[in-house]
Amino acid sequence: MANVLHIDSSVRSTGSLTRQLGSEFIAKLKAADASTTVVTRDLATSPVPHLTEQMLGAYFTPAEQRNAEQAFTIKTSDTLVDELLAADTIVIGAPMYNFGVTSGLKAWIDHVARAGRTFKYGANGPEGLVHGKKVIVFVATGGAYSSGPAAAYDHTTTYLRSVLGFLGLTDVTFVVAEGVAMGEAAVAEAIAKGRAQIEALAA
Repeated sequence: MANVLHIDSSVRSTGSLTRQLGSEFIAKLKAADASTTVVTRDLATSPVPHLTEQMLGAYFTPAEQRNAEQAFTIKTSDTLVDELLAADTIVIGAPMYNFGVTSGLKAWIDHVARAGRTFKYGANGPEGLVHGKKVIVFVATGGAYSSGPAAAYDHTTTYLRSVLGFLGLTDVTFVVAEGVAMGEAAVAEAIAKGRAQIEALAA
């Protein structure tokens, strides 16, 4: 049985290519293994709170020393970390907004990047603690950022590869639908390329 964590962060409920391609990939996984379980986090319809000073204080207070307010504050983060650690495969829908990830996805990352749980500081610096998982990230961009001068504006795939790697998640595949603001033909081509990658990944 495979455990899948599916994170959607597009604010669009319809017309989102990251939602569409991510859902198609999940369907392929379930068709291949009927025992696959999926935990879905929709960060647009059910956003997680952004970091606060109180939350940071709770993160860095040992569990046995937290007061009741801190214990309550950290519950969401603990749940999100538990979901991440329990997953065999993590599927993330990450459309590019203003060259980076959505604020909702950034908030989720701020909850799961936890010293002592998903990474630790050692003699040789920080060390990721989340290993042995596959990550598939579905990205959609209005322009084309895979090559040329515009590549410098891609702070979505570069950031996600860095922060996931920091946590120990190094088996990361990006499925990028780019240029989707350049007309219907570009959208159709992006979807076709994405589906071809999905077929290969689910095989």
